[in-house]
Amino acid sequence: MAHPTEHVVVHAPALDGSRRVTLGDEPLGIATHVDDVAEILRLADLYVTDVEDNDLVEWQGGGPDDWPGLSEHHGT
Repeated sequence: MAHPTEHVVVHAPALDGSRRVTLGDEPLGIATHVDDVAEILRLADLYVTDVEDNDLVEWQGGGPDDWPGLSEHHGT
């Protein structure tokens, strides 16, 4: 059983717009898009179907659409 205090944190964007993804104190990877977060979690055997709206995932410093500096325009 997973530790109840462990959850995934998508940290505030860095200066380049990328975001660190951690589980507890463990780094899982660096994301540059919301799809990267889903892939990082899949590789960590955490199959989250909706990373944008899930109690396991905490978004800090902005939500899943907040990737400043990486792309001014997403999917038009």
